Amino acid sequence: MNPKKIWIDLDNSPHVPFFNPIMKELKKLDYEVIITARDCSQTCELADMFHIRYQRIGRHFGKKKSMKIAGTVLRALQLSKAVRPNDVSVAVSHGSRAQMISALLLHTPSMAIMDYEHVKGFVRPNWVMIPDVIEDESVRFDKDRIMRYPGIKEDVYVPDFNPDPAVVKELGLNPADLIVTIRPPATEAHYHNIESEALFFEVVNRIGHNEQSRMVVLPRNDAQRVSITKAWPQWCSSRKIVIPDHVVNGLNLLWHSDLAISGGGTMNREAAALGVPVYSIFRGKIGDVDRYLAQNGRLVLLENLTDVSDKILIEKRKLSQGNDKKKNGDALHAVVDGIVKASEQRN
Repeated sequence: MNPKKIWIDLDNSPHVPFFNPIMKELKKLDYEVIITARDCSQTCELADMFHIRYQRIGRHFGKKKSMKIAGTVLRALQLSKAVRPNDVSVAVSHGSRAQMISALLLHTPSMAIMDYEHVKGFVRPNWVMIPDVIEDESVRFDKDRIMRYPGIKEDVYVPDFNPDPAVVKELGLNPADLIVTIRPPATEAHYHNIESEALFFEVVNRIGHNEQSRMVVLPRNDAQRVSITKAWPQWCSSRKIVIPDHVVNGLNLLWHSDLAISGGGTMNREAAALGVPVYSIFRGKIGDVDRYLAQNGRLVLLENLTDVSDKILIEKRKLSQGNDKKKNGDALHAVVDGIVKASEQRN
């Protein structure tokens, strides 16, 4: 094994901004980084936007469980074939099941970084890395194989973010608009609860009847795009609802939003990290990270249809000139140090 060669797999779109600064830091330490990416939920498009060089391997196989399993195994075999000649010292991902299977087949140590303790279907990696807000008893893993980093996952990359107002004009919006960014639930995920869909429809209808509001809705796939267009054809044609026709920088869009509402974890936590008012319509099992944010007033959990009308505050927020959420980089350095440690141990 080459102790200076690390394999990172980008399995889903949130992994691109997360691993981008990690890759840069590893390269500063003279590590060669091999990158693979799954063609799923704009993962490859985001990697292109971040100018990341990667091998595109595998795709999403839909919501049917049998197809998910078959697709994961197939991708694991494809990854093994692509990565085998590189002789990497450790395989790292944010929960890529296919990479963990592939690493097992290649007899390569693996590290799974995760921030949601209720995830299912993991192949046991050699190490698990979690944010320190997740309780020990929440993770069923050998305690001496658990690494931690401070804060939340988004603290790894949000400190390096610099706002760019061009996104407002790019999406045909006006700074005077009350901009609401909305992400539908992940209907094909194993943790999906149908209650989230009812909340999503209630949210769009409530925000849409506010005269000042403009909604930027970010579908997860083409099926959601079609469904949204059919459900609100008039608002889509009048651009009350704006559905971007290309990938956008999520942090930049959130920064220029007055509030955010999402059925998934990453966008909610990005908004919380940026100080943007954010509401969650996620109705799966609430993880320790979201519970921590809610308890500290950084995230509002919408649990029923009444909450949509009672808890969402629709108003303009005052934008600062720059990212005042910049921090000292402790989270990034802790993650990089953990990967280096795993690479050096190789057992």
